[in-house]
Amino acid sequence: MTLDVEPPSPPELSPSIDPNEYDDADVVGDDNDYRRDELSAFLSEGAWEEAFAEWAADTDVTADEWAIVTDLGLGSDFDFFWDDFAGRVGYHAPGLPQDWKEQEVHPELSSWKQVSSINAGLTELGQTVCDVLKDDYIEWESEYEAPDDLPDF
Repeated sequence: MTLDVEPPSPPELSPSIDPNEYDDADVVGDDNDYRRDELSAFLSEGAWEEAFAEWAADTDVTADEWAIVTDLGLGSDFDFFWDDFAGRVGYHAPGLPQDWKEQEVHPELSSWKQVSSINAGLTELGQTVCDVLKDDYIEWESEYEAPDDLPDF
C-alpha cells in the first residue's frame, strides 16, 4: 500500500540525549561520539526524504493514521545516532503510549489496531532511515577495536 503524503521535516538530533537511556536501547559503550552532526547533515541533504519515500511506498500506515502522527508531531520526533561499537546507525522511534485511551492522546484515535499500526509504521520508518544512511551516505568505518586482553574461548 502506498501512503501519498508529504514527508515531515527531518528530525533535529540533539547531542544532549544519551542513547543508553532509552528503554529499548541496544548501544554498547559510552564514547559519547554519536556523530549526530554528520547524521543530521545527511538527513537534511536528502537521506530523510529518500528514506521516507521508500517507506511510504510500502507502508501499511493509512492516510488517516498518518494524519494522527502529523497532528501529534511524531513524524520528525526521531533520534538517530552512530553506534561505533556495532558499526551501525541506531535510532529511537517515537510512538503512542500504552495508556493512549486514558490520556486521550488524539480524538481520532479509537483502537489498538490504529495504535499498533502507527507504532509499527514509525519503527519501520526509523529502520528504513538507518538503512538509507548506512547504504547511501555513510562512508566512515567503525573505529572500535577490541582490547588485546580478551580471553580465548
